[in-house]
Amino acid sequence: MRLAQLVPWGTALASLAVSPTAAAPNADTSVYHDAETGFTFTQYFGKYSLNNAGITYRVAVPSGVAANTNFDVVVQVVAPNEVGWAGLAWGGGMTQNPLAAVWGTSSGGIISSRWADGHYLPRTYAGSTYQIFKTGTKHNGTHWQVTAKCSGCTSYTYGSSGSVNRLSPTGSNRLAFAYSATKPSNPSSSTSDFSEHSVIGFWNHDFGSAANPTFTTLVAKNLGTR
Repeated sequence: MRLAQLVPWGTALASLAVSPTAAAPNADTSVYHDAETGFTFTQYFGKYSLNNAGITYRVAVPSGVAANTNFDVVVQVVAPNEVGWAGLAWGGGMTQNPLAAVWGTSSGGIISSRWADGHYLPRTYAGSTYQIFKTGTKHNGTHWQVTAKCSGCTSYTYGSSGSVNRLSPTGSNRLAFAYSATKPSNPSSSTSDFSEHSVIGFWNHDFGSAANPTFTTLVAKNLGTR
């Protein structure tokens, strides 16, 4: 991977540590099985500093999803406590695609669904919704971790033409991340303002190796609904 870029808006704990088990093909990710939640993820380690500090982004998908259809995903973000907020761009850019701003809190963590049409603070976005898991969301003296199901992250409409983009459930998708050391102004609220990012990075994330045949059952279990 290349070192993350420094740009503004205008242009482990042992149980949380990165622990790849296999190399994912044709992508920048590796396979990771999370014993706590039961999901098989593919993961990427996004470095945000020259001393190799970074944020781990994990994605899990259902098995058997047909191409060009909408599908839910599970996302897990693990970050050092020095990370004020971490961003994830599902379309691989800072504008015209669903964004997630993620941060740790004293009670667990928050994922804020956002969208930006230009280079300014992203607005809240109702097209993607997150359900944070009771299991897999935690923090300690060194790291925080947030795990959630997203609906609306893998299909979205963009541009004046109303074009629709859909991520591949079985292939590699271009994603992007952002980092800031500054915490949101109101960390307990998903609609909080937050500062511009200081680092961004891009990678190709293999979704095919993250397929879970018991996806629906695992989601219900980790949400505490069964």
